[in-house]
Amino acid sequence: MRTLSSLLRRKVVTESGHSLGRCNDLRGELTASKLRVTGICVGPGGWLEHFGIHGHDAHQTIPWSAVIRIEGKQIVVRDNMHDY
Repeated sequence: MRTLSSLLRRKVVTESGHSLGRCNDLRGELTASKLRVTGICVGPGGWLEHFGIHGHDAHQTIPWSAVIRIEGKQIVVRDNMHDY
């Protein structure tokens, strides 16, 4: 079991090693019975959105389906993450 807050500030890299920044916020869908993570936000705009400051385009939301694994202090995503 992992907490959502344990993902924050982790480095996000592609499977080929390209750094995308840090996980500054998470996106999710709330249903009647559970919360499903749908994406991670990286970049400075994601950090601002974490604090409720919207309207900045300096972030990227990566679909959760593109996450391959969480290892050590980083989150590894597919190279072609926008296909997911």
